[in-house]
Amino acid sequence: MRTIFSKSPSPPTHHHTIFPKSPSPPTHHHTFTESLIEENIEAAELSITKWDSLYGDDHVSYCNIASLFSENNRDEAKQYLSSIKSLQKAMRYLASLESTSDKLVRAQTLMQTAMKRLEREFYQILKSNRNYLDPESVSNHSSSRPSVSRSSFSDSEEGGSENDSIPEVERGSSAVIADLRAIAEAMISAGYAKECFKIYRTIRKSIVDEALYNLGVERNLGFQQIQKMKWEILEVKIKHWLNAVKGAVKTVFYGERLLCDQVFAISSSIRESCFTDVSKEGALALFGFPENVAKCKKTPEKMFRILDLYEAVSDLWPEIESIFSFESTSTVRSTAVNSLIRLSDAVRTMLTDFEMAIQKNSSKTTVPGGGIHPLTRYVMNYISFLADYSGVLSDIIADWPLQISSPLPESYFGSPDKEESISSPISVWLAWLILVMLCKLDGKAEMYKDVALSYLFLANNLQYVVNKVRQSNLKLLLGDNWVTKHEQKVRKYAANYERMGWSKVFAALPENPTAEIPVDQVIEHFRNFNSAFEEAYKKQTSWVVTDPKLRDEIKLSLARRIGPIYKEFFDKYGGVQLMKEMWAETLVRYTPDDLGNYCSDLFFGSGSSGSISSSSSQGGGYSR
Repeated sequence: MRTIFSKSPSPPTHHHTIFPKSPSPPTHHHTFTESLIEENIEAAELSITKWDSLYGDDHVSYCNIASLFSENNRDEAKQYLSSIKSLQKAMRYLASLESTSDKLVRAQTLMQTAMKRLEREFYQILKSNRNYLDPESVSNHSSSRPSVSRSSFSDSEEGGSENDSIPEVERGSSAVIADLRAIAEAMISAGYAKECFKIYRTIRKSIVDEALYNLGVERNLGFQQIQKMKWEILEVKIKHWLNAVKGAVKTVFYGERLLCDQVFAISSSIRESCFTDVSKEGALALFGFPENVAKCKKTPEKMFRILDLYEAVSDLWPEIESIFSFESTSTVRSTAVNSLIRLSDAVRTMLTDFEMAIQKNSSKTTVPGGGIHPLTRYVMNYISFLADYSGVLSDIIADWPLQISSPLPESYFGSPDKEESISSPISVWLAWLILVMLCKLDGKAEMYKDVALSYLFLANNLQYVVNKVRQSNLKLLLGDNWVTKHEQKVRKYAANYERMGWSKVFAALPENPTAEIPVDQVIEHFRNFNSAFEEAYKKQTSWVVTDPKLRDEIKLSLARRIGPIYKEFFDKYGGVQLMKEMWAETLVRYTPDDLGNYCSDLFFGSGSSGSISSSSSQGGGYSR
C-alpha cells in the first residue's frame, strides 16, 4: 500500500498534502492554553464517548448500528465532527510540547475511538444507500448539480427553497455524498486514509463490477478464447459489447469518477487511487475486447462489426480520455487507443483483401439471359454498406492513399481519382472498388457467345450498379457526375445491344418503305423480315432486362426503329394488292400490331419455347 495511507496525528494544511510537517513550537502569543486544551479534550470526550457507549460493541455489524448521520441526529453529527477537529488541534499542540504526556495519550485514544466510529458510519452509508449511489443516480445528480458545497446536515438550515425544486433522488444523492465527504475529510485529516480507502474500494468495486456484469461486459474473455469462437457466436458477443459500452463509459465509469472526485475532494492522490482501484480492472476488460477481436482472422463478413467496434470506441474517446485522465489509469487510455489502431489496421486489411477477392473471382458460369451477376450483387451490396460507415472509414483511411498494384484498362471512364466529383479518400476507394468490379464484369461478358447478349449483360449489370448508388449513401460520396456518366454508359451498352441483336431485322426493311418497287423485291423484303424477326425473337425470349425503366426504354427504342417503317411498308404492299395472290397469307405473317405485341413480351426471361405462336393475328386477320 502507498505511504499516503500511513497514519499521522497531524491534519493536512493543504488539500494535496495528507501529512504536513508538525507546526513550530508555540510562542507566548499562542492562543492555546492548558485550560483551553483541557476544555477541548473534555468536550470531544463527551461527544465521542456518548456514541461509543451507546454503540460500542465491537461485535456489532457495521450495518446494524444506529447511524450518527441519520435525519434524527443531524445536530449531533455536526457536533461530532466539530469535536474531532477540536481534538486534532489539541493533539497538535500537545505533540509540539511533549510527545508522551498523559493528555496526548488520552486524546489519541479518543481519536482512535472516533475514527472507529466514523469507519462504521462510512461503511454503513456506502452499503445502505446504493439507490442514491448507483452510477446512474450519481451521473444524473452531478450533471444537474456539478458540485456539492455543503454537508447534508446543514441543508435543513439553509437553502430550503432551492432543495424544494430538486427531485427527491437528487436530494438524497446530494445528502449522502456530502456525508461521505465529511467523514472522508475527517478520517484523512486524522491520518486514517488507509482505513477510509479500504472500505470505499471494497464496497464500490463490487458495485461497479456488478453494474458492468448487468450490462453484459464479460471479464475473462481473452484472445485465445475469442480466436477459437465461431463467427456466429463472436458476432453475438460483439453485439452485446456494443450495447454495453456506452452505458459502461457514460454511466458506470463516469458516475464512479464523479463520486470519487466529490467524496475525496480533500486529497487528489486518494481520489486517484480509489477510482483506479475500483474501475481500472473493469475498464481494461471492456476496452481489451475490441482489440482482441481485431487481432483475429480477417474475413469480409467481419468488416461491418469491426467498423461498429471502431465507431463505438472512437465516439466515446473524449469521455474515455476525460474519465481516465489519471496517470494510474493511463493503461486504460492506451488500451482504448490500441483497440482503435488494431481495428483500423483490420479494416485496411479487409479492404485490400476485398479488392483482391474481386480481381481473383474466376467464375466461368454465364448468367442466363444476361441478368445480374452474383458478383455484381455481392460487391454492390457490400460497398453500399461501406458507404453507411463513410465517417468512420474516412478516419481510418485518411492517411492511407489508394495504392494501385496493377494498372487496369481505362475502358471504364479512367481512374476514379481523375473524376471531378470524386476527391475524398473514401470516395476514391469506393469508386475504385466499383471500377475493379466493372472491369471484371467486362471479362465475364466476353464469355457469352452472342455479342448482343454480352452487351445486354453489361447494360443490366451497370444499371444495377447505378441504381445501388442512387439508392444509398454512395450517391453523396460519388456525386451526380459519376451517376450521369455511368448512366450514359448504360445507354451506350443498350444501343450496342440493339445494333447487334436486331441488325438483320433493320436490314430487312426497305430504306424507303413507300417507294414503288417490283413485286419480287416486295416478296424478298417480307421474307427477309419474317426470317430475321423470328430468329431474333426466338433467341431473345429467354433474355432479361431486370430494371423496369431500362426495359421500357429498350422496347420503346426498338418499336420506334422497326414499327413506323414496317407499318408504312405493310400499308402499301401487305394489304389488298397482295391478297390477290394465294401465297400472300403465308408471306405477310405480321401486322404492325402483332410486332408490338411480340416485342412487349421480350426481356422478362420467360420464353419457354422460344417460338412464335401460330394463333390468329390480333391485328389484321393474317395467319402467322
